[in-house]
Amino acid sequence: MVDHDDTISSPASSSNLVDDSVDEQRTNDPCLGRAELVEYARDKSVVVSIGDVSRTYRVGGEVLHALNHVSLDVYAGEYLSIMGPSGSGKSTLFNMIGGIDTPTQGDVMIRDVAFSKLPRRLQARLRNRCIGYIFQTYNLVPVMTASQNVMLPMLLGGADKKQAAQRAAALLAEVGLDHRLHHRPDELSGGQQQRVAIARSLANDPSIILADEPTGNLDTKTGEQIIKTLSDMSRQRGVTIISATHDHKMLSVSDRVVTIRDGRIDNIELRDQLHIEIGSIEDHVPAVAESGIGEVNHE
Repeated sequence: MVDHDDTISSPASSSNLVDDSVDEQRTNDPCLGRAELVEYARDKSVVVSIGDVSRTYRVGGEVLHALNHVSLDVYAGEYLSIMGPSGSGKSTLFNMIGGIDTPTQGDVMIRDVAFSKLPRRLQARLRNRCIGYIFQTYNLVPVMTASQNVMLPMLLGGADKKQAAQRAAALLAEVGLDHRLHHRPDELSGGQQQRVAIARSLANDPSIILADEPTGNLDTKTGEQIIKTLSDMSRQRGVTIISATHDHKMLSVSDRVVTIRDGRIDNIELRDQLHIEIGSIEDHVPAVAESGIGEVNHE
């Protein structure tokens, strides 16, 4: 909640941040007429609520609709994958959730805070406390060691340097890099750099992780290891993971798969409703369909 003195109450410490009742009016997901999705939403806490969000850009005399009246609720502790072909609006939606972009219309709520309406300074503070980021290109600071990269969000949030160093060491050990604390990014493999990025995303114990194509720059085996790490993190820590991805292997660990097409949510599927085979992907998961790397059918 935002007070008049421009402070933000901590979601972890505020007991009234989430209304645990989820009914069809509160839940924004399309396709919720399906009994399976209604049951899935029952008794779940909403951590991100995207309400009738549109994003338009004016190019010359033409108005382009990157997002067109999108509504979606994301639940506490779930692993949500967002898929869609290039230009579908997938990245724009992802950026809306993280406050990197601002809706032309509609609201993005983080818990009970109107995140998209906050001034940029307050968005940055809430993002530092509540959201961790994992990028396709790792985005590690090249002159910093692995430990220093993981410490950075904690120090920006006002943490004690000694305590931040101890927590960074523990997080790097958790992802199997306790022997790489003092190595810089150019001394690490791609998979090791991404594991540093995962450790960094956990620095301030966020409730939400945004993973933007986290396996996009990795070979198949390393990508599978990163997917397992993310899945374990979601299950063991109860953190909500929202991943924008083209990687069909991500489907096997996702609780729900949201498909974006032409700036709208085209489909939402529960993991149990998907049947995955190597080969080709049918059109209802268009992002993977275009890449021709897997097959998803309704069971």
